[in-house]
Amino acid sequence: MVFLTAIVMQRTALFVTFGGLVTSLITTFLPLWKTMNSDLNEVENWFSGLWHTCLYTEEVGVQCKAYESIMGLPMDLQISRVLMLVSVCTGGSALLAAFPGLEGVGMCVGQPGRKRRLLILGGVLSWVSGLTTLAPVSLLAYTTVVDFWDEGFPDVMPRWEYGEAMFSGWFGGLALVIGGTLFFVAVCMGDYDQRPASVPNSPQAKHRTEHYLKTEVL
Repeated sequence: MVFLTAIVMQRTALFVTFGGLVTSLITTFLPLWKTMNSDLNEVENWFSGLWHTCLYTEEVGVQCKAYESIMGLPMDLQISRVLMLVSVCTGGSALLAAFPGLEGVGMCVGQPGRKRRLLILGGVLSWVSGLTTLAPVSLLAYTTVVDFWDEGFPDVMPRWEYGEAMFSGWFGGLALVIGGTLFFVAVCMGDYDQRPASVPNSPQAKHRTEHYLKTEVL
């Protein structure tokens, strides 16, 4: 395809990575990782995130409260906090590393090898950012399912369920992984465009060349 060039692929990778980073950043601070409502009191809805819990009532609205102690949090929540912060940091580093490596950017001009290495570094960091987003979201999703089907709790006791932030976290993590993959594709396309011209070595090509030269002499 004419429009599918290395430059277009680089910018597409940067755009997808940026979108995944913004989504992961928003997901990190959303209090909608898990939701819970009680059949006994349907006007109350509880929301739980990595940093605080919120209660929504029709009379008061939304009231949020931060967790009082980090050490008192469940282990899966502590791990998720760390991984999501790592994801945001590595995602931002991926953009900072890949931007100077883009063709057309007035940085590292005349150094195609350095631009290539920066794009590869951006792809690796984007992959790391995506995986460190998918891991905590999947971990909390697993623990939510286990707690939901735990037969040790009474049936009348409300259970935590999936919140919207989990789905946005999966979307952001996949976008970061796809963005990193597109960086690698852009590097491969750039290497293909810069390959040296092939010299015809086949007997048929040599015969056509000799015939052409004889025709020129005549």
